[in-house]
Amino acid sequence: MSDPAFQRMSVEEYLRTEPDSPVKREYVNGFVYVVDNGDGSRAHAGSSKAHARIISRIMRRVEPVAEELGCRAFSSEIRLKIEGRNSYYYPDVMVACDPESEDPYSETSPCILVEVLSRGTAHTDRHAKYEAYTALPTLQTYLIVAQDERRVYAYQRQGECWELAEYVGQGEIGLPCLAMTLSLDEMYAGVLEG
Repeated sequence: MSDPAFQRMSVEEYLRTEPDSPVKREYVNGFVYVVDNGDGSRAHAGSSKAHARIISRIMRRVEPVAEELGCRAFSSEIRLKIEGRNSYYYPDVMVACDPESEDPYSETSPCILVEVLSRGTAHTDRHAKYEAYTALPTLQTYLIVAQDERRVYAYQRQGECWELAEYVGQGEIGLPCLAMTLSLDEMYAGVLEG
């Protein structure tokens, strides 16, 4: 029997079966990967409390601003479709301001993406997702957020290039598409104190 965490599948089959799947799965160029929580448990079983609280803190801060500007903010239940790469991901936080995709399950043009690191996803978030996400022409900010220490890697688009700033302990990160900043204090409130 093959490993259920790694399967070859057509994009049509993935899209047909994903809404009823008992586990969350990402699709990358013909292969399906079961999303885990970094501790060996499957995504349907829930993330760590720290992971969930950090996502909640970020959403609580960006969602009202996004709505006020006519944008949309989503947590990890809405997938990101990367059209030129035949791939679908579930970012922890996604903000999109371009016209809404006709697909009720996916967005295609985010301006902000956030991934909260766990042991099981750190390598993918830093490498494969970085490469896929930063190829999106609408993306302005990609945040990789640690859950076990107050550390954020902030990738910001500067023309055709990406600049990395690392924030440790304290700091405010600009989110240009929402014309706001997000501080580490806001992200880690009640999770990890400065």
